[in-house]
Amino acid sequence: MITAGGMDVGAAAVKAAIVRTDNKGGDELLAGQVQRIRRRDPKAVIRETWNAALEEAGLPESEIEYVATTGDGELVDFRRGHFYSMTTHARGAKFLIPETTLVLDAGALHARAIHIDARAKPLGYRMTSQCASGSGQFLENIARYLGVALDEVGELSLKSRNPEMVSSICAVLSETDVINMVSRGIATSDILKGIHLSMAGRFARLVRALSDDGMLTFTGGLSADVGLVEATREELDKTGVTIEVRTHPKSILAGAIGAALWGAFRHEKLLAKAG
Repeated sequence: MITAGGMDVGAAAVKAAIVRTDNKGGDELLAGQVQRIRRRDPKAVIRETWNAALEEAGLPESEIEYVATTGDGELVDFRRGHFYSMTTHARGAKFLIPETTLVLDAGALHARAIHIDARAKPLGYRMTSQCASGSGQFLENIARYLGVALDEVGELSLKSRNPEMVSSICAVLSETDVINMVSRGIATSDILKGIHLSMAGRFARLVRALSDDGMLTFTGGLSADVGLVEATREELDKTGVTIEVRTHPKSILAGAIGAALWGAFRHEKLLAKAG
């Protein structure tokens, strides 16, 4: 058995995972921690998140045989290896929901759809453009303007009965639309649903460019937004594809979990080579 750690350093949050694996299907998640960076020193947040994961797992740092990173991994000075985020999110999603064939990594700065095989190997991917209107940062800015906590956005969106659509072209135009809606007295839930549908339309196009069937698993910071997940399901259903959309309570940890699992795999190979 190998005990390995994974650190996923994103633009808005740091995620840490500790796994124990025999690399033969006996994978166990021992700990998973998330901390938002906000305006703090990212390196301090990394250490706090890692220490919290060690405490949750009930392990001293000396028992972690390999620490792998993804995202902005160069900030983790105790890492032994680094893996590309597309690879780690694919592996983490497959761990959380084994039936996964498609992954939608929706984070603070971009969204990426990934088509994977039975071994979580990426077969292809599509990303959103540089425009921020499909990102978590955009959604957070809108929530702040509306005076809504980010973790309330999803449930409010689900309550919408008459969604008000916003521009799907540009974040600046979308924000202008929202300001106009507020001045017209449009319900917050309808504004949020319209934003979710706009973002979901982008996501659906990414996914459909890769496949028209399978199991899509959300990962990344927006994976906990139930309103966005539902809107993506609705947008895909409109196109007639047979894609099931799911998320997992630990989907935000997918990148860190994947990094830990790939780290364990690499460590095993190094041991075999040395022996």
